[in-house]
Amino acid sequence: MKTLHKITLFLLVSSTVIGLFVWFAHAGTFDVLQAKGLVAQEESSLIFYVVTLLLIVAIPVFGLAIFFAWHYRARNTKAVYMPNWEHSNIDELVWWAIPIEIILVLGALTWISTHELDPHRSLAIKGTPLQVQVVALNWKWLFIYPEYGIGSVNLLEFPVGKQVNFGITSDAPMNSFWIPQLGGQIYAMTGMVTSLHLVADTVGSYNGVSANYSGDGFAKMKFTAKAVSQSDFDAWVQEVRQSPYLLNTDTYPPLAAPAVANVIYYGSVDKDMFNSIVTKFVPLGSMQQMNTHQ
Repeated sequence: MKTLHKITLFLLVSSTVIGLFVWFAHAGTFDVLQAKGLVAQEESSLIFYVVTLLLIVAIPVFGLAIFFAWHYRARNTKAVYMPNWEHSNIDELVWWAIPIEIILVLGALTWISTHELDPHRSLAIKGTPLQVQVVALNWKWLFIYPEYGIGSVNLLEFPVGKQVNFGITSDAPMNSFWIPQLGGQIYAMTGMVTSLHLVADTVGSYNGVSANYSGDGFAKMKFTAKAVSQSDFDAWVQEVRQSPYLLNTDTYPPLAAPAVANVIYYGSVDKDMFNSIVTKFVPLGSMQQMNTHQ
């Protein structure tokens, strides 16, 4: 009976945890399950497919654990006692065939999704993508818009329905750029430029976070990603251009110093600012070669 009590308690706790998980997800607490973009929708579907396949094994196992503990308890004299039983071809077939089939399905899903959701792969969306250069700093995010010659700190604004091509690097310890409602995370590393392609299909503000521990200010290293209409984005660009702050080799060092920051607009950004940040750690020729491979 002690074994049965332990199993029952385990199942109650597990059910409570799963119930809370579902409730929080429905309430919007878990951003990763509240997909607002093409990439995030594919990733969210993949999560549910995998969980469903795993439940095909988990539910019968938990159910049988309760059944065996109850049916073969010491006080149940009706249970058949077979001390010499050791093998069953049918049983072996069942508990090997089903997991193997699930593994094959998971393998196929992984193979397909790994290629379809490759962060370096451009999305099949019409129109010219918006280019955004991202720099992970201690403990803030710098966004440079090379087409417009502007920049912002801790605020990323872009048109809804338009693909955004991110070039991501770091001028601090390795970090990870992540907007849970729009797509998966990708690392930001010094001397390297990683790429990511995202799109938002709904107007709104989304939480952006640092997904890699990077020191004292890690918990506050957050930013807002705003998907707005094209007209609102154009108006925002004009607003940023009115900022008196300039980002160049003279003003960049104070920004890069370790500190938590609020939203800052830069009305003008040096054309080679992003490249100069990357090439602090590698020769320019190596960076050009790396970008060619990407």
